[in-house]
Amino acid sequence: MATLSELLAERTTLTGDQVEHLKRLVAEWQLIADLAFADFLMWVRQDSPTACEGEDPARRESLGDPSERVVCVAQCRPTTAATLLPGDMVGTEVGEPLVSQLRRGLVEGRIVEPEDPMWLEYVPTRREVIPVRKDGEVIAVISRYVNLLQNRSSGNLETAYTSAADALCQMVCDGAFPDPLDKGPGPRAGDGFLRLAETGAITYSSPNASSALRRLGWEGTFMGSDLVEIVRAAVPDSLTVEDTLTALVAALQGEIADARVEVEANGAVTLWRMVGLRQSGEMAGAVVLLRDVTELRHRDRALISKDATIREIHHRVKNNLQSVSALLRMQARRTENAEARQALEDSVRRIGSIALVHDALSISSDEHVSVDEIVDKLMLLLADLGAPGTSVSIRREGRFGSLEAERAMSLTTILTELAQNALEHAFQPGDKGEVVIRAERKGKWLSVEVADTGVGFPEGFDPKATKRLGLRIAATLAESELQASLELGSSELGGSSARLDVPVTPVVDRRWASGR
Repeated sequence: MATLSELLAERTTLTGDQVEHLKRLVAEWQLIADLAFADFLMWVRQDSPTACEGEDPARRESLGDPSERVVCVAQCRPTTAATLLPGDMVGTEVGEPLVSQLRRGLVEGRIVEPEDPMWLEYVPTRREVIPVRKDGEVIAVISRYVNLLQNRSSGNLETAYTSAADALCQMVCDGAFPDPLDKGPGPRAGDGFLRLAETGAITYSSPNASSALRRLGWEGTFMGSDLVEIVRAAVPDSLTVEDTLTALVAALQGEIADARVEVEANGAVTLWRMVGLRQSGEMAGAVVLLRDVTELRHRDRALISKDATIREIHHRVKNNLQSVSALLRMQARRTENAEARQALEDSVRRIGSIALVHDALSISSDEHVSVDEIVDKLMLLLADLGAPGTSVSIRREGRFGSLEAERAMSLTTILTELAQNALEHAFQPGDKGEVVIRAERKGKWLSVEVADTGVGFPEGFDPKATKRLGLRIAATLAESELQASLELGSSELGGSSARLDVPVTPVVDRRWASGR
C-alpha cells in the first residue's frame, strides 16, 4: 500500500507546503475522530496528468471525467466507538452520490451536511464533508461518518466531546488546525479531557482528567473552577506554574493553536496538551488533554541514572587501562632486552586500542560506538611504528559505521595488529609507502581490508602457523569473536592485503562461512 506522500505525489499536483499540511493533519486527526465518535476519510482531487495512465477505459468511463474525480488518501477510525468502515478505503475512488458531495466541499469551501441519512451495513449513518483549507485554498476534503444508532447526546462526556469535535472540524475548514509546527504525539482524548470556557473555567472534566488533577494535589471541585487557579494552588514550582499558565492563556486567546507542557507536583507528573477552539471566527474556549506519565518519567530517570553509571564505568576502565599502559611503557624504557622491550611496547598499543573503545563508550548514549572515530584515533597511535629510516603514512578509506561495543573492541584490536604488522614488516629501511585501512558496508556485512604498498607476504604464508603473535591474535579474534575468516594475499597497491567480511550483527549459526 502506498504511503500518503506517495499517493499525493502520484495522484495530485499539490505543492510541498500543501502536502506537509495534509501530513500534519493526518498525524493529529485521531483526536478529532475520538471526540466525534466517527470514522474519517481524506479525499483529494485526482488532478495529476499521469494519475489515469494505463487505466482500463471502461473503468475510466464509469468514473467520469478525470478532472472531476477524487481519491481517498487517508483513513482514521475512532478508538471511542465501533468503526463503520472496517475495510481499507485508501487508494479507492467512489461514484455518486458521495462524489457530488465531495465536489461540493471542494468547490464551496464549507462543511456540507446531507439532508437524509445513508445506510452502511444496515446502519443509518450521517455523512458530512469538511473542506481542508491551507492559506485560503481548499486542498482536500474529509468525510465524517457518524453512527445514528448510537445515542451520543445524552451524557455530559458525549456532549463535551462532540462539541469540541465540531469546533475542531470548523477549524480544519478555516485552516486553523492543525498547528503548523510538528510537535509529535501528545495525550489522547481517553487519557483525560477538560473542556474550558473562554474565561478558562472548567465546563467538563472527564474522570481520568479529574484523577490526574487529584494526583497533582487539587482537592477542590472541578466544574466551574478556574484552571489557572487550580494550577497555582496545586503546583509549588513557580517556573512550572509560569510556563503552564503562559501556554494556557495563549491557547485560550488563540495565540498558540496547540501548546504542550509537562506539570510535576506532589510526586506526580502529567503531560498537558492545550488546543484553543474557534467558532465563527471567535475564540470558544479550549480543550485540555492530560496524560499521567508518572511511572514513565520514573523509568526514564532510572534509565538515565543507569546510563550515566555505565558511562562512568567505561570512563574509569579507560583511565585504568591508560594507567596500565603508562606503567608498561615505563617498564619498557627500563628494559635492556630488546625482545622484551618490543613485547612490552606491543602490549601498550594493544591496551591503547581497547582503551579507545571504552573512551568512545564513555560518551556514547548506548552500547554502540562509531568505529570510524576510533580508527582515526588509532592511526595517530600507529603513525610512528614504521621501520627505522622509512617514511610510511597511514590513512582510512570508506566508513565502518557503528558497531556493538564488544564487536567494535575485537575489530579494533584486529586492525591494530594488522596495521602494526604492515608498518613494521612490509617496508625496508629507506622505503616510502602507505598503509590503507578500507571499510565498506554491504547490506548486513562490513568488508574490511588493511593493504600496503610494501613487499607483500611470502608465498604460502599462513597466519595461524606464523610465529608473529599479532597475526595469530588477529586470525583468532576474527574467527572466534567476529565470525569472520582472515584472508591474506596481495593488494591492488602492490603489497600485502589482509581482508575479512564481518557480519554487522552476530550470526547465530557459526557455519555462516559456507553460505556466504
